Amino acid sequence: MVSYKVSVYTGDAAHFSTFHDFCITLVGTDGESEPTKLSTWIPSFKLNPFTHEVKCTKPLGELLAIILQKEYHWVYPNGSWFVAKVVVESPMGHIFQFPIYKWITDCKDHYFQEGSGWFTLSTLQRKNTLCLFSVCLSWDQPKDGLPYNIKAESCSSLPVDVRFSYTKEIEMMYTKEKSFSDYVCQNWKKDSFFGYQFLNGVNPMMIQRCETLPENFQVTDEMVFKDGNQSLTDEMKKGNIFLSDYKMLDGVKANIIDGKQQYMVAPLVLLHQTDDKLMPIAIQLKQIPAEDNPVFLPTDSEWDWLLAKMFVKNADFNMHELSSHLLRTHLLAEVFAVALLRQIPMMHPLYKLLIPHTRYTLMINCLARKLLLSDDGIFTKIASSGGEGMFTILRKALSSMTYRSLCLPDDICDRGLEDVPNFFYRDDGMNPECSYSFVKGTLQYYYKDNEMVQEDQALQQWIGDIYSYGFLKEKNTGIPMRFDTVDELVKFVTMVIFTCSAQHSAVNAGQYDFIGWMPNSPATLQCPPPSKKGEATEETLLDTLPSLDITVQSMAAVWLLSKQSSDSEFLGNYPEQRFIENVPLNNIKVFKEQLDELSLQIKARNEELELPYTYLDPKVVENSVSV
Repeated sequence: MVSYKVSVYTGDAAHFSTFHDFCITLVGTDGESEPTKLSTWIPSFKLNPFTHEVKCTKPLGELLAIILQKEYHWVYPNGSWFVAKVVVESPMGHIFQFPIYKWITDCKDHYFQEGSGWFTLSTLQRKNTLCLFSVCLSWDQPKDGLPYNIKAESCSSLPVDVRFSYTKEIEMMYTKEKSFSDYVCQNWKKDSFFGYQFLNGVNPMMIQRCETLPENFQVTDEMVFKDGNQSLTDEMKKGNIFLSDYKMLDGVKANIIDGKQQYMVAPLVLLHQTDDKLMPIAIQLKQIPAEDNPVFLPTDSEWDWLLAKMFVKNADFNMHELSSHLLRTHLLAEVFAVALLRQIPMMHPLYKLLIPHTRYTLMINCLARKLLLSDDGIFTKIASSGGEGMFTILRKALSSMTYRSLCLPDDICDRGLEDVPNFFYRDDGMNPECSYSFVKGTLQYYYKDNEMVQEDQALQQWIGDIYSYGFLKEKNTGIPMRFDTVDELVKFVTMVIFTCSAQHSAVNAGQYDFIGWMPNSPATLQCPPPSKKGEATEETLLDTLPSLDITVQSMAAVWLLSKQSSDSEFLGNYPEQRFIENVPLNNIKVFKEQLDELSLQIKARNEELELPYTYLDPKVVENSVSV
């Protein structure tokens, strides 16, 4: 007889233990053990595991897998058990590690592979490692032309592994400590702050350098440079003219709230960079030039100009919430997560790399569909694009979205924003590109050449799911249908991590800061846009703003969306040690050190700023879309 020492680790939070008996079977290259009962009660053990012996008639060779089975308990028939990891020491002193980090909720056999050997696992064993999720996850498309999402009747029908923790669930009811909304309240009327938000507000996705004026934006030199010392042509050649075009909103049906028609426009905004500031110099509220669609200028009356800017900010609110925030982070993150859980076995290196970036995403999106986006959801009740218009914008945004626009370096280059001063979203997101280095070093450890990528069927099925269900097989998006090289894989995975972590933080964390003061970013407007100059008054502006009830609801919504829970996991932190090899473990260590250094640089810069930019500080960037 030979004896194997088995150490079982559970989580360290409440409800992670079990009162059930459970059995373990060791599976090796030279055979497998008999099922062995290890305990009649497993309390919560994180640092000091429960240890038992499994006796075998002969050595089992290299351990490939274990089989765990939770036995039925007549008092707690539905009891769940969270298994963190299992470590097995062979009679020869060899250590085999099984990182699990899963809830076991039934009494079936559950196969878990040894942590270092994805590429040595048989097809049957790979199938078994997928069964935890793939059998209970399927795709659902709620509306034609939109990305697919997880099919779930309710949040409670989701697998227990993807739901909120008890801490997260409770803290969804509590408050956020700090915001910059006081600053916004005092400065929202200023042109300099209006321009600043195109770079460092909650929606830095609309602005681009302008080299040629759009034909439908009839701005002249005399309009914007009255002193005659500058010209648009010269300033565009110098790279000083910028454009934000909301043409995607053109033709979108505006909402009706409480029986009252709401209004939304599709404006064009021209901005001029001067003295390291970005200043608006012209606004056209509708796409087609006409007599009743004047170009508003800073030299117009105070109320004309302020009202025009307010319509722009309403357009930006709707584009931000639906395209930049919902579609480009929440819905894409869900596609990435569902594809991962359906197609990638849990001991695959890609699973280990990306699973921290899926935490709570399915749960928060399930809640969003119910509480925000449904027929009686908050967005339908408060936003000028709520209802039918919401889905029109989402369809347009998806059909126009490209792979390059999701990759920050490519997106910044395509929009001509490489050298714009004081663009902190760009600076903090791209410097020092440590995420790319981390992903490259980790994936190259497992994929030694391009052929290994091409032959990895799970990997190809994962990107196939994303292409089909996330981007609806639209080739013009540039999303790959398969991976042929290691470099292609590295770039795509880097984009996934950035989307789920930093990009979401950039467009989400500052919502209460910038939207909490409603006039700076109204969710809807109650009067039609001005068709003539010289008619707007303070009363006109007040009548146009949303009602008090809508204002309260919109403030409450962005407050909730901006808050973090105390169990948040931040970028660079991997509390579940799924990798067991030295190279990826060292890569994580270096990645964390680089992020710590970046955080110090951001804090030092922010001390010199009137309005600090904190949203891409790694210390506050969550690993995943979790709120």
